[in-house]
Amino acid sequence: MQDVTDLSFMTVINECGPPDYFFTEFIRVHEHSIIEESILDSITKNPSNRPVFAQLIGESLPNLRRIVKELGKYPIAGIDLNMGCPAPKVYKKNVGGGLLKDVEKIDQILGLLRQTIPGLFTVKMRIGFEDTDNFEKVLALINKHQVDLLSVHGRTVKELYRGDVHYDFIKKAVESVNCPVLANGNITSVQKAVWALNYTGSHGVMIGRSAIRNPWIFLQLRQHLSGHPYFQPRLQDVYIYIERLLAATHSDTISELQHVNRMKKFLNFVGQGVDPQGQFLHEMRRTRSYDGLLAVSKKHLLDNDNNTQPFATEPHPGLIARINCES
Repeated sequence: MQDVTDLSFMTVINECGPPDYFFTEFIRVHEHSIIEESILDSITKNPSNRPVFAQLIGESLPNLRRIVKELGKYPIAGIDLNMGCPAPKVYKKNVGGGLLKDVEKIDQILGLLRQTIPGLFTVKMRIGFEDTDNFEKVLALINKHQVDLLSVHGRTVKELYRGDVHYDFIKKAVESVNCPVLANGNITSVQKAVWALNYTGSHGVMIGRSAIRNPWIFLQLRQHLSGHPYFQPRLQDVYIYIERLLAATHSDTISELQHVNRMKKFLNFVGQGVDPQGQFLHEMRRTRSYDGLLAVSKKHLLDNDNNTQPFATEPHPGLIARINCES
C-alpha cells in the first residue's frame, strides 16, 4: 500500500513472519520521474531475503521502458504493473485502475513491458473500471503478452474497498489465463484465505491491508497449510508490534507530531481488531505525542488484564480504517 508498506513496515513484518515475496510501493512513471530512494531501500535493504517485485504505475511507453532498464541495475525479482489502484487522483490520470477503460492502451503497455523486461513480469488488476465489460478482453491480453503472474482484486475501480468482493471473477481469471493467479480483496484471515483458495482455485493470495492489521497472517497461513496449529496473537503481542512500528518508522527528519500521524496510518487498521466498540480507534486518532499514543495503547492492550485477551481473528464489524487516498 502506498505510503504505508515501505522498508520500515517490511522490516517489522519480517520479525512477525514475512510473505513469500514483497511488492514495493508503486513507482510513478512519467516524463520527469525518478525511482525514489525510499523505494530502492525497500529493494536493496529488505532484511527478509525474500524476493521483492518493483511495482510500476504509469502509461508513458518511453518512460516505462526507461524505468524498467534503470531497475535492471537492482536485485529485483521482477516488474509488476499496477492496473488496480482505485484512488481518483490516480485513475483520473489514466493510470492504475484508470487503464482498465482503454484496452488498446493496455495492449501497448503489456507489449512494451514484455519486450523490455528480461525476467518475471507480473500484473495486478481489478475486474473493471465501472463495469466488467473489458474483463475478458484484458485476460486475453494477459495471455497474449505472456504475463508470468496475475493478481486480481475482485472489485471494480469504482467500488473502491466497499461491498462484496466478486470472487467469481477471480475464478474466471484462474480458468482463463495461462499464468498463476493470486486472489486479492478482503483476505482478512487464515479461514478467509483458505476459503478463497478453494473457491477460486487460485495459486495463492495477495494480502495488503489485512497484513497491516495482522502482521502474523503470513506466518499463520504457512503454519496452517503445512498442517500445524497456527500462532494466535494476544493483545500484548499487538502492543509489542506497535512498539516495533514506532521504532522502525522513526526519522530525525520529521517532527514528533508528524511521526505520530504516520503511525496512525498503521493503527487505523490495527484498531479494527482491538475492541468491538472502537474505543481504541477513537482515542488513538486524537493523540498528538508519543506519550499519548503509548498511553492509549497500554490502556487498551495491557491494562486490566487486557494483555492476555485474544486479538480478533477478523476485523470487528462496523469499524472502518481511514485509509490514505492512494492506498
